Amino acid sequence: METEKKEDRKPTVHISVLLNEVLNVLAIAPSDYVVDGTLGGGGHAKKILELLGTDGRYLGIDADENAIERVREMLPNEERITYALGNFRDMKVHVEETGFSKVSKILIDLGLSSDQLESDDRRGFSFKKDDPLKMTFTQDPAKGTLTAWHVVNEWSEESLADIIFGFGGEKKSRKIAKIICETREKENIKTSKQLAELIEASISRRKGIHPATKTFQAIRMAVNDELGALEEVLRQSKTLLENKGRIAIISFHSLEDRIVKRTFREWENEGFGIRVTKRPLIPSREECKHNKRARSAKLRCFEKRGD
Repeated sequence: METEKKEDRKPTVHISVLLNEVLNVLAIAPSDYVVDGTLGGGGHAKKILELLGTDGRYLGIDADENAIERVREMLPNEERITYALGNFRDMKVHVEETGFSKVSKILIDLGLSSDQLESDDRRGFSFKKDDPLKMTFTQDPAKGTLTAWHVVNEWSEESLADIIFGFGGEKKSRKIAKIICETREKENIKTSKQLAELIEASISRRKGIHPATKTFQAIRMAVNDELGALEEVLRQSKTLLENKGRIAIISFHSLEDRIVKRTFREWENEGFGIRVTKRPLIPSREECKHNKRARSAKLRCFEKRGD
């Protein structure tokens, strides 16, 4: 695929969720070394860099090359930030390659960036567009990489129903899986629009939500092994954080929040540190009014015990 030209790249449309709350719980110090596992539109990065001093450092990780380039353009000549192309599940590797002497703060925003939903790079995240069924965070997945096409056209009806219900919470998962399998017997399902129209025709539209919303979410989570990546980065964070270091995670799915809640509670019971947030912080009504995608966000934070 031809690399997107700078003049053709759209500026970010992503609005960072719980921005002030993140700054409050992370309690950024001027000399902190901050690792951002999901750079996204760079909203969190911009504000955190304003709090860092000349000795502070920021590592921004993202699997989407376009996200990194957008932030580079937004923060030109910013020498305190280092970029790493890859998945946050490999955070330890990225930290080691960057040469960080310590990790003071870790931030992970698990939400899908609005830039990915609205972009023209044809990855199939949005059911509003007629794009190839990829749903991979990487723009150009390597040959053999699992994509939404493989899930939709090759997975068994039972497996499809299980992920659509388990990851999407879709009560009509079995009906949707059956329709998908019956359709692909005649011809492969190739695009996001084709899949969305198929789902919309098979189940009734709910007020305020497209019938394909939960199914698309479930397939995306399966393709990118999002829960597995979360479990892995939590394991790595436990060893990466320095004493008195903090990790903050913004989740948008009940299964994600459950994993974070359970892990932070276990860490506290082990004497590893304390939960900064006993209960998750959620967006205000005002924030939800201006950014509907913030509605399901939950923020939890943990501090590693000092000596």
